[in-house]
Amino acid sequence: MDFTEAYSDRCSAVGLAAREGNVKMLRKLMKQGYSIDVPDNRGWVPIHEAAAHDSSECLRLLLRAAPSEEYINSRTFEGLGALHLSARRGSLESIRVLLEAGADPNEVTIEATTPLFLAVENGHADVVKFLLQHGANVEGPHCWSGWNSLHQASFQGYTEIMEVLLENGASKECKDDFGITPLFVAAQYGKLESLRLLISHGAEVNCQAKDRATPLLIAAQEGHTKCVKLLLSKGADPNLYCNTENWQLPIHAAAQMGHEKILELLIPVTDRICDRGRGKVSPVYSAVYGGHEECLETLLENGYSPDAQECLDLNCRSPMCMVFQKEFFNFVDVFLKYGITLLGINLGYCLFYKKFTLFRRFLKLGCSLPSGDQLLEFTSYVIKLLEFTSYVIKVQREYKEWLPYLLLAGFNPVNLMRRFWIFAVSNNVLNLILEFTNWKRLPPAVEQNLSDYKEKLVWTPKSYFAFVPSLSHLCRLEIRSILTSNRLRSDRFIRELPLPACLQDYLLYLDVLRANVIPEAEDYLGQREEGAAPTSQ
Repeated sequence: MDFTEAYSDRCSAVGLAAREGNVKMLRKLMKQGYSIDVPDNRGWVPIHEAAAHDSSECLRLLLRAAPSEEYINSRTFEGLGALHLSARRGSLESIRVLLEAGADPNEVTIEATTPLFLAVENGHADVVKFLLQHGANVEGPHCWSGWNSLHQASFQGYTEIMEVLLENGASKECKDDFGITPLFVAAQYGKLESLRLLISHGAEVNCQAKDRATPLLIAAQEGHTKCVKLLLSKGADPNLYCNTENWQLPIHAAAQMGHEKILELLIPVTDRICDRGRGKVSPVYSAVYGGHEECLETLLENGYSPDAQECLDLNCRSPMCMVFQKEFFNFVDVFLKYGITLLGINLGYCLFYKKFTLFRRFLKLGCSLPSGDQLLEFTSYVIKLLEFTSYVIKVQREYKEWLPYLLLAGFNPVNLMRRFWIFAVSNNVLNLILEFTNWKRLPPAVEQNLSDYKEKLVWTPKSYFAFVPSLSHLCRLEIRSILTSNRLRSDRFIRELPLPACLQDYLLYLDVLRANVIPEAEDYLGQREEGAAPTSQ
């Protein structure tokens, strides 16, 4: 055998004649003794060329001259037989010749692909019918994952072929190795007519894949609005949980992927337990996670709470927590517009991400302050003062950007003065924070820590810290404690007190702000954020 023939124009002379359908030349070459089973560098022999190029007469000639019974089963290096190649090409007459010669209609390639599947994949409805009439397995596989011809027809929207397959016994509920049905495939790829056909044949609209995803979820995720409408109209359940943790619904997929029209379809039919229910996840989180402001606003407009439940699955205490994690700071205004409850954790996030303007804005809007060692007011937002203090240390160098505002808002300075904080901050920070205390009546532990700090490090406290505070300072502390934090967020309430302007300035700590060169804080006191809570409560 002359193997050099295998690389002449990528196939032998015999193969070339078969490819071109030149029966006369093929007969002449065979008569001259040329071999009909010389493979080229793809493993193709002349029978493959004839099958792939619809040369049925050449195919008959080659089969009559076959050197063995196995010739008809010759495979390319990809595992394709002559029947596969004819089915892929849609060569009905060649398929007839091969089947009459004994080719197996269910032979599979290396990837477990059948001739029927290749005919479906390439849209050859007449070939599909013919193969089924001659023993092709209607549910024969395409690959090791179990995806079959009905899956493929659904995927490509070949409804005529789908009808043929279903009429010949294809199971409308057949599943691949992932539990995916042809109806699921149609929903996933937006093949509306495939979906409509399968539903008309009674396919289950609430089928679930092995990961519990539903056709409605996948259609919502992929943005196929018409498919979502059809599924809902045919009984798809929008409240069927689509993951093993029992929280993900189609509404979450629509919100996360930014499909606003689908979200509007799902909101009226979705159970609101997902909004605040324990162990569930609000779709508000999904909208933030996906970065879709329009979807977020749609949810909030329709009554979903900006104060959603804690979400351990996403490592978030609140949707605002996720805003900071994802750094989608443009979402802050949306949450404020819909009345989010600002908590101390939000101040901590502002410090962690060095969003000082936002920090000051939250304070002016009435954000609650961390206080004591207890948890914050709302136990679903678990933050301890210790955690807040760790955020504070991160930005101690920028203390003028946030500390004066926190203290002016009524935060108890002693709550920060733990040993690790004292030893982490600068002299200026210590001196400023002591101005907001009765420095001679500090808790013993704080006094000891300050003493140790002074002994071990260089600290020059203000000279008057060595003496009992003046009566005026003590009165200032007492009056401010009576006013409470809500009234201290701006200067309005204090400016309305029947006191001389100099005493109002003193209550507002303008002397300390000026001494520490923090003019911005003085301006801040006179500002009132639009939408802020009244300070006279």
